[in-house]
Order: sequence, then C-alpha cells, then structure tokens
Amino acid sequence: MKKKRNISLDYYKIIVTLERLEKRISDRFPDSGLRLVINDFLIIAKESKKNIEWISKPHLTLRFFSYFVICIAIGGIFFSFTQIDFNNDVKTLSIIITTSEALFNELVLIGAAIFFMITIETRVKRHKASKFLNELRVIAHVIDMHQLTKDPGMHEDHGNNTQNSPNRELDTFELQRYLDYCSEAFSLIGKVAALYAQSLPTEVVVKTVNEIEDLSSGLSRKVWQKLIILNDMVGREEFENSIFKKKIKIRKTKKSSSAKN
Repeated sequence: MKKKRNISLDYYKIIVTLERLEKRISDRFPDSGLRLVINDFLIIAKESKKNIEWISKPHLTLRFFSYFVICIAIGGIFFSFTQIDFNNDVKTLSIIITTSEALFNELVLIGAAIFFMITIETRVKRHKASKFLNELRVIAHVIDMHQLTKDPGMHEDHGNNTQNSPNRELDTFELQRYLDYCSEAFSLIGKVAALYAQSLPTEVVVKTVNEIEDLSSGLSRKVWQKLIILNDMVGREEFENSIFKKKIKIRKTKKSSSAKN
C-alpha cells in the first residue's frame, strides 16, 4: 500500500525567505522605496498566518447558528403539512393544485434558505481570504511601479535627461541587484497567495490565487527581460574592452619590435 504524500507549502520558510530578502534590500538600498514596500509586504505576510489559521479551523458558533436555522426551517415544513386536513380540505382538483403549488413554493424557498445557511461559513471565509488576497495584488503592482523606470541603457546615460526625467543613480551592478530583488518579491507574492488556496481550496479562492500568480509571473518576466538586456550590454562592454586591450597590446608589441630594429 502506497503511503499518501503530504506535500504543502511551509509558512515559516516563506517568512524566513521574505525576511532575508528584506534584510538584503536594507543592506544595499537602505533609503529606497522598495525597502519600504517589502517591509509592508513582510507585515502582511506575517498577518496571513493568523488569517489562514482563522480560515482553516471550523467555526462552531456559526455552524450552530446555521444548523439551528435549518432545524427551524425543517420544522416549519412539517408544521405546514400538519395544518392540511387531507380528508376535508383536499377534495377538488383546483384545491389540490393550489395546495401543491403553495407547498412546492414553500419547499423551494426553504431549500434555498437551507443551502444559504449550509454555505454561509464557506462564504464568510472566502470573503476574508479575498480581502487579504487583494492586498497581495496591490503589493505586486506597487513593486512594479518601483521598477518601472529602471531601464537598461538609461541608467548611465545622463546627458539627454530632461527636467522631468526620473532620477537614475544606480550603476550597472546595483541595477542588476535591484531588478533581481523585484523578481524575488514577485515570486514570494505568489507563494503567500498559494497559502490561502492551500487552506481554503474553493473555486473562487483558487481562481483568485491563480490570477495573482499569473500577475506576479507576468511582472517577473518583464523584470527578467530587463535583466537579459542588461546582461547582454555588460557582456558586450566586456567584449569590447577585451578587444580594445588586445589592440593596445598589439600596438605596444609592434612599437617595441620596430624600436629594436
């Protein structure tokens, strides 16, 4: 018999990774807006632990209230049947049709009320999860705003700046690290969102989590496109510098050989 695997995301490891990212950003960019956003993200992620625990556990008060209302509704159905005198009241076809229609409408309404009360706990949890998942979506957009003006090729070109050009003070290495931190943050946003789907795997919550993961993956791809361009530029510069050094070395060799002759 195969042993059932229990594969799940570890909340504490995600928090440790996020704390390490926040410290790395604080060390390299202590006065940046990205550090403040990641700090807010860390606070939201830590609050998620309490929210996920609330979502995961059964709420007995809410269930007792739901079952109490359901019992009253079922009791109302039986009470309605007891009020009908089938020997005297139900004699003609029209009365039978009218009575059946009234009972059918009552059963439909009571059935809808029972379904509402059965699903009320799930809907309350779903509403709470959607509220906090929306905060993660906002964090992703805010991080994207911070990396919006970090363009490869423009970070060292200050000659064509206008009065309203964004302030670009990062060198090539710092820009690489900044974009890499943004990409890691987008990945962690998807992981924190997945914790909610893991605790409450309803259709609405899973769909919302998938949307956040698609959003964070798409924004991360934008960052990686910039990193690829930046790395190509760095590689091209290193290649040109090596060619330039080789040319200088060849010239020096020719001059020294001509001097000997």
